[in-house]
Amino acid sequence: MEGDLIFRFSIDIKASRSKVWDALINPEITRQYMFGCVPITDWKEGNSLIWRGFSDGVDYVIGKVVKFEPEKLLSITTFNPHGDQADIPENYLTGEYHLSEENGTTTLHILQGDFASVTNGRSRFEEAEESWEMALQKLRSILEE
Repeated sequence: MEGDLIFRFSIDIKASRSKVWDALINPEITRQYMFGCVPITDWKEGNSLIWRGFSDGVDYVIGKVVKFEPEKLLSITTFNPHGDQADIPENYLTGEYHLSEENGTTTLHILQGDFASVTNGRSRFEEAEESWEMALQKLRSILEE
């Protein structure tokens, strides 16, 4: 094993923590920056989470809500059911979204991984890195309009 392979990214957004939090969980906003996907969930810890294409109805990512602390922390598991890896717990990734606010600017910290412990981890890490860069820039642009 090559060691941890965890995506870590932080972005400062000139918006309140409550506005950024809403953008993480509100389907009307997620579809604008999460590649047209909306979350299908009740946001209760332990319950399922599906990222579904708004236009095509395809379930692109499945998982569970691990931790839900409004305006502070969201922790989820994720798995692409269309990939070439088996749908087993070892192939699910954990994603964490931490929010902090200072002087009207919210910092969103994202951790996702550990890609080193899943099938095709290196390629999945590279895809996630590229996707997150685009999604987070779009998110910031939406919230700072």
